[in-house]
Amino acid sequence: MPAPARRKDDVIQIRASAEAKAIFNRAANLRGQKLSEFMLDSARRQAEETILDQRTFFLNDDAHARFLALLDAPPKLSSKVRARLSRKAPWEK
Repeated sequence: MPAPARRKDDVIQIRASAEAKAIFNRAANLRGQKLSEFMLDSARRQAEETILDQRTFFLNDDAHARFLALLDAPPKLSSKVRARLSRKAPWEK
């Protein structure tokens, strides 16, 4: 079931070149959205991705030492993994 509609009473204003607006309009039309819906959805996804990329976590001294040891000694690649990484991609054949 869709989330209940929330009242939208904050305004965000931006200026864009005619070229940028045309691209946004084209993309919005392809998705069947209004320009403002498309821009808000796109900006929100990018904002969430940016926030997730900056996630901070804290470790006690022992956990931190184990974490650093894992980073310094990554697991060795198996022959299966090595074979997959060395084969050509399907579009390169």
